[in-house]
Amino acid sequence: MNDADPGIFGTRTVTWQMHADPMMWVAGVRALYLQALHPRAVRGVTQNSDFRKDAWGRLLRTADFVGVLTYGTTDEAEEAGARVRRIHSRITATDPVTGETYGVGEPGLLLWVHCAEIASYLEVQRRSGYPLSDAQADRYVDEQRRSARLVGLDPATVPDTTGRLDAYFDRVRPELAASEEAAEVDDFLRSPPVPALLVPARAVVWSRVAALAYDSLPPYAHELYGRPVPPAATVDRRLRATGRLLRAVPARLRRKLPPRRIETAMARLGPGSRPDPRRLPGRAAILDPPGRART
Repeated sequence: MNDADPGIFGTRTVTWQMHADPMMWVAGVRALYLQALHPRAVRGVTQNSDFRKDAWGRLLRTADFVGVLTYGTTDEAEEAGARVRRIHSRITATDPVTGETYGVGEPGLLLWVHCAEIASYLEVQRRSGYPLSDAQADRYVDEQRRSARLVGLDPATVPDTTGRLDAYFDRVRPELAASEEAAEVDDFLRSPPVPALLVPARAVVWSRVAALAYDSLPPYAHELYGRPVPPAATVDRRLRATGRLLRAVPARLRRKLPPRRIETAMARLGPGSRPDPRRLPGRAAILDPPGRART
């Protein structure tokens, strides 16, 4: 019997299986696009970091944070959460119009970042063909309240079903806008600065990933960014095609990409811990229609 620490999620969760899927990279970029539409939240990033000069580092640190929370030990996850809470407790942002200064760790802002992230993960995964039933999607939203606690939220205030997640977005939409800071994030994601040798790769690979992530946003986000809403059926076909392509890469090769948290977890817990959609909890329920979140 393996008594190693499975972490805050463990191998019997939807989170454990789904977060290993390669479409999470597309979903992560989609989350950035969506998060940038909350003016108060995006100022917390642009006013406290050199986003353009260290955007790649920020993206990788975010990916590693999700990896630690998902596949790290309980102590590693708790330490990562405490580190984020300490950072948030020390920094503020200022509204350029009113002059108001506010803490970036406000519960309302943390909740926006959390919900935009979780909704993006679910939306991209389900539309790209990852086999989640409606019940499993609800279970995933509920599981993610553990992550919310680590960044400083009261889990009781965090949506625990896809229905409550949709209701949250209905409530928060009046606060969203395409601010100057959102335009900066949009510009960066569409054409990030890279060394000259990587310009071809940016054109061939990154531009397609960013475009697909952007196209998967909800209609209101397209309207705020000021670009036409693409046909949902077209976006779905592209997401499924990209999902098939990325999932065709052997998992043993994908696990060697940074941050390599899955490999570490498998070494700790044994080969039976390998993430696999066939090991999703409640697998028999997969006959439910896939559905699609509105966020």
